[in-house]
Amino acid sequence: MKNLIAIAVLLITVVSCHINQKATQTGFPFILPKEKPNRPMSAAMERIYTAYESAEPQYNELFSQFKYSELKGFDYHGHDGTVSRRDPSKIIRYNGKYYVWYTHRQTPTPPMGAEKCTDEIPSSDWDLSEVWYATSDDGFTWQEQGVAIKRPEKPLVGWRSVTTADILEWKGKFYLYYQGFMEASGKRGDDCPVAVSWADSPDGPWTPYNKVVIANGAKGEWDQYSIHDPYPLVHDRKIYIYYKSDFGEAPDKVRMAGLATADNPLGPFTKCPLNPVITSGHETTLFPYKKGVAALVYKDGPEHNTIQYAEDWVNFKIASITEMMPWAGAPYVPDAFTDTKDGRGITWGLAHFINFNQDARTYHSVMVRFDCDLSRDLNDPEMKQHRVIHAPDVYYRQGLSKKQLIRIKEENKNKK
Repeated sequence: MKNLIAIAVLLITVVSCHINQKATQTGFPFILPKEKPNRPMSAAMERIYTAYESAEPQYNELFSQFKYSELKGFDYHGHDGTVSRRDPSKIIRYNGKYYVWYTHRQTPTPPMGAEKCTDEIPSSDWDLSEVWYATSDDGFTWQEQGVAIKRPEKPLVGWRSVTTADILEWKGKFYLYYQGFMEASGKRGDDCPVAVSWADSPDGPWTPYNKVVIANGAKGEWDQYSIHDPYPLVHDRKIYIYYKSDFGEAPDKVRMAGLATADNPLGPFTKCPLNPVITSGHETTLFPYKKGVAALVYKDGPEHNTIQYAEDWVNFKIASITEMMPWAGAPYVPDAFTDTKDGRGITWGLAHFINFNQDARTYHSVMVRFDCDLSRDLNDPEMKQHRVIHAPDVYYRQGLSKKQLIRIKEENKNKK
C-alpha cells in the first residue's frame, strides 16, 4: 500500500512539473537561434533545424536563387523553328576553354507531330537531331564547333535521332552518353536506350560503341520504355550514371530518376535495386557536394522545385526549396570526375528555354546561361535572397484557358 502511495505521489509530481514547465516557458526568441534550442517546439520549427543545413535559407549552402543571361555566338535562323539547340551537357574545362555538348536540330520545317513527320520533317523538337558542341573562353560567348555525334545508319542505335548527351572523363579518355532514338518520338512514346561514343580529346573524333549500354527495363518495370538524360559522375572509383524515365499511362505520366553504376565506361551497368532514387524532376542535374551528391529537382512530381542531397549517393532528402530553377540545367562541375570526398558545389552552367517564341508553329529551343550560389567557396548575398519579385506579365501569361473561361462563365450563369 505504501509503495502504491509513493508511486502516485511521484506521478503527480512529474505531471505537475511538466505542466508548470509549459506554463512558465517564455515565447520563442526574437533572434532566430542558429542552433536548435532545447525547448518544446512545433513540428514546423523542429523541421527547419533537422531537415535543412541551416534554419535560414541565406546560410544554407544548398539554397540559391538563379539568374539568367542570353548567350552569344549561336544563330537560330531568325527563330523560325528550323534550328533548335537544347539539353546541354555538363560543362568541362580543357586546355583553357570551356566545352559543352547539346542536341542540335536543323530541319526544313519546325516540328510537325508524329502523324506528319517524315525522314526530313521532325515529329518533335528533338527529332532528327545530332549532338553538336561549342567552346568558350568566358561561358557567355560561344564558338560553335560543329557535329560531335552524327546519326548512324539504320538500324544502329540512334539512327533516327541522337540527343541529350552528357560527358564523362575517365582515365585519360572522354565518353559521351546520349539517347539513341530508333523511331520518331511520339510514335510510341520516347523509345531511346543509352548509347555511348569515346574519344582521346573532347574535340574528337568520336568512335561509336554501336551497342546499348543502359537498356530499358524489363516489361512491366518503371523504365521499360525509356532511359532519358544519362548523367555520369565518378564516385567510389565507379561510374555513376543518373537517368530519368517516364512511366505510367498518358496523360498521367510520372517522371522520376534512377541510378546505374559500372566499373567500366562501356559497362556492364547495374541498376540500383532501390530505383527510382529521386521521385520528381524532369531532367538530371547533379554535382558532388561534401561527401555526397546534390540534385536540382525541377518540374514534375511531389517534390519539384527542391534541391536534394544524398550523402550515400542513393537516398536523397530535400535540402532546400527554391524557384525559377534552370530547365535542363547543365552546370560547370570542376570535380565531377575526381572522385572527391569534399565536393565544392557549383556557381554557373547552361540550360534551355523551350518553345522560345511561345508559338507552336515555330517551336524550337534556345540555350541560356544560369548563375547561382550553390558553392561552398562563394558567398553571394544576392543569390541567397528569399524571394524573387516577378513582373505582372509573368503572372498574366499563366492565364486561364478558353475551356476554363467557359466553365467559369457557365458556373456564374447557373448561380443567377
